[in-house]
Amino acid sequence: MRIGHGYDVHAFGPGACVMLGGVQVPHDRGVVAHSDGDVLLHALCDALLGALGAGDIGQHFPDSDPQWQGASSRVFLRHCASLLAAGGWRLVNADLTLLAEAPRLGGHRTAMRGNIAADLGVDIGRINLKATTCEGLGALGRAEGLACHAVVLLRRADGAGSAG
Repeated sequence: MRIGHGYDVHAFGPGACVMLGGVQVPHDRGVVAHSDGDVLLHALCDALLGALGAGDIGQHFPDSDPQWQGASSRVFLRHCASLLAAGGWRLVNADLTLLAEAPRLGGHRTAMRGNIAADLGVDIGRINLKATTCEGLGALGRAEGLACHAVVLLRRADGAGSAG
């Protein structure tokens, strides 16, 4: 078994929505990012890559490469899913925590979990998504942006618990 942790943060900027878990969520601002700025998927990709010992999202999809300008982060997640399969690993579970004063996840949570589960080829029950505010503390508490922590647990696809 292997565990991975990921973190991502983006500042708010011009726009009328944010991408979260592959879902366009209405908001009075967008995010400043090279790709679509989906903090949930970016943190999740980093957690998966970390568990695999495969670097980080910036190594696989550098923001210096124009082909990733405005790219859907679901492409990044599907790439991570292919690395899992190629390495003989499968996702046991993923736990994501959005840190933001706004927007609220509300009625979008199931769609986000569904997108993530579909891209990783797992049952939606393996994906947990929660949100919290920062109680007005720091840049996130002042609603200057949003962030996400992600933790994943992987095990060998053949069922063996090897750490190899």
